[in-house]
Amino acid sequence: MEKRTVPEEEAPMSLRQYEYALAVAEHGSVTAAADELRVAQPSMSQQIRNLERDLGVTLFARTPSGLVPTVVGRAFLREAEVAVRAARRARAAAQAGAGDLAGELVVSVQMGFGAPQLPRALAALRRSAPRLEVTVFEEPSTTELERLWRRGVLDLALMARCEQTPEDAHPLGHDEFVVALREGHPLLAGDAVRLRDLADEPWVRFDQAGLLDGVLRETLHAAGLSPVTAARVTQAATAVRWAAQGLGAALVPGSAVPRDHAHLVRPLAPALHQPVVAVLRRDPGPAESALLDLLRREDWPDRAAWVPRAAVAAA
Repeated sequence: MEKRTVPEEEAPMSLRQYEYALAVAEHGSVTAAADELRVAQPSMSQQIRNLERDLGVTLFARTPSGLVPTVVGRAFLREAEVAVRAARRARAAAQAGAGDLAGELVVSVQMGFGAPQLPRALAALRRSAPRLEVTVFEEPSTTELERLWRRGVLDLALMARCEQTPEDAHPLGHDEFVVALREGHPLLAGDAVRLRDLADEPWVRFDQAGLLDGVLRETLHAAGLSPVTAARVTQAATAVRWAAQGLGAALVPGSAVPRDHAHLVRPLAPALHQPVVAVLRRDPGPAESALLDLLRREDWPDRAAWVPRAAVAAA
């Protein structure tokens, strides 16, 4: 029997179609997505139509601001992203086996940890593997972090050690929490800040579901204080900058403080430290293993015994 060649428009769903759909969702436009992927716009439009036909659903709705995923489209795109990333990792593993480290490496960072160390480690990794592309999710909430792990998106995460930390986590060091204050604040005259001296301060806080806001709540509660909210932000560095402008005090990891604001922060007395660990995906590939090795070589603050948050209450 003569073998029939299946034209592209009749071919089953492919990872390339998934990539097209993800690009359209990101840019809100077939034209912009086609430019990004260097594909002819008519060809991409046809492939999106083919994909919708094969699925039997409408993935995108046309709005005045562009194309947006439908409800079913969002569900599909979440799984399509997992499939595309898995394919890229498989390709990267094969290329690494041939001595060519390439593909995509996805990292998440909790609470601004490793702000000086991670960029240096990634730069060193890129110098040895210039074809490696890195994506970083900055300061995800606990819910978002769990979702990323569940979807199999993450390769490595920098996070605080806690009761739920996996046993195979890799300790890197500690990060000391500091208080950021406005220019000219009287407490900047000292070497450290006692919590009771901040009893009347409003606070620049974080997402209520986030770990940073949890640290603030627990720390103040242990000292018999309740935080008065002046503002809420999502990034530790932003909290420091807003505190510098006088909106209120901010409690952040020392590594997350922008260098030009270092003179506006002071440690707590007694000190408050948090162990920092790296968690790798199951069956890690060569890229995340190489990054972990580079992170271990970085200069991390060390501490023989972490001071529990409750100890701050003695201040």
